[in-house]
Amino acid sequence: MRRVLITLIALMIAIAPGLALARAGDGSSMGSRGGMTFSSPAPTNTAPGGASSMQRSLTPNAPQQGAQGYGNNSYNRPSMLGGLARGLFIGGLFGLMFGGGMFHGGLFGIIGTLVQFWLLYMVVKFVFRMVTGGGGAATVGGPGLMGGLMGAAPPAAPVAPRAPPGIAITPADYQAFEQTLLGVQQAWSQHDINTMRMLCTPEMVSYFGEQLGEQTSRGVRNVVADVHLDQGDLSEAWTEQGRDYATVSMRFSMTDVTYDQAGHVVAGAPGQRVQAVEFWTFLRVPGGRWVLSAIQQAR
Repeated sequence: MRRVLITLIALMIAIAPGLALARAGDGSSMGSRGGMTFSSPAPTNTAPGGASSMQRSLTPNAPQQGAQGYGNNSYNRPSMLGGLARGLFIGGLFGLMFGGGMFHGGLFGIIGTLVQFWLLYMVVKFVFRMVTGGGGAATVGGPGLMGGLMGAAPPAAPVAPRAPPGIAITPADYQAFEQTLLGVQQAWSQHDINTMRMLCTPEMVSYFGEQLGEQTSRGVRNVVADVHLDQGDLSEAWTEQGRDYATVSMRFSMTDVTYDQAGHVVAGAPGQRVQAVEFWTFLRVPGGRWVLSAIQQAR
């Protein structure tokens, strides 16, 4: 008897890491939500703490594209000619204010004075056009010498990436979500990959297949039965690149028991109901049906 007990304890220790959360998905966060994959789903009444971040996904975790290019301050840098003109202009003003004449400094003094007078003329012309409402090339921030002299216009403020357009979710959609929840848990319990392919994206099927393969390697089978959706709320629904997405928070209860090859219970209790709260994301193409594309655990 003692030897049998030790063997059972050793078996439970060996398989415990994979049985802590054994329902479909093993309690992990995985899959893809299109362009929203690495954005946190909105909290709901069912899951006010929101969802945990995605742990596994085939979607590249690329930076948002909406603000690209706005960090480049090239339009705010004065050109070399603009900087030179600004320096000559300032120097010329100081020269005129403190007694520098046309012939002060020889040939360079003459050139500098001419440039000063020309710049003063351009400034007066610019001010006159601004006062009278006239247009022209001498515009603040525009190209050319005056653009560099007077200073370029400040860069445009970064534009935040726009949220994808939302879509309406109907009662028939909610019914489809619930049926997918029940169907996935049943296929998981039966190790039915063919049914998984009908209910999930290929990415999710690959994750489920990997987890079921680990069960087979350990010589155990997790059975989730009597699944009941207790509460559900829509978190987000949107469309992008010809696909519709909907993320729903769901609280569901079930019996979650793991058996070994001899039929002995190694985790869970057959008559005990447990509860889980997860965010499920569903995907469909126009005219198609919803399939599961991601699962995330509630915080």
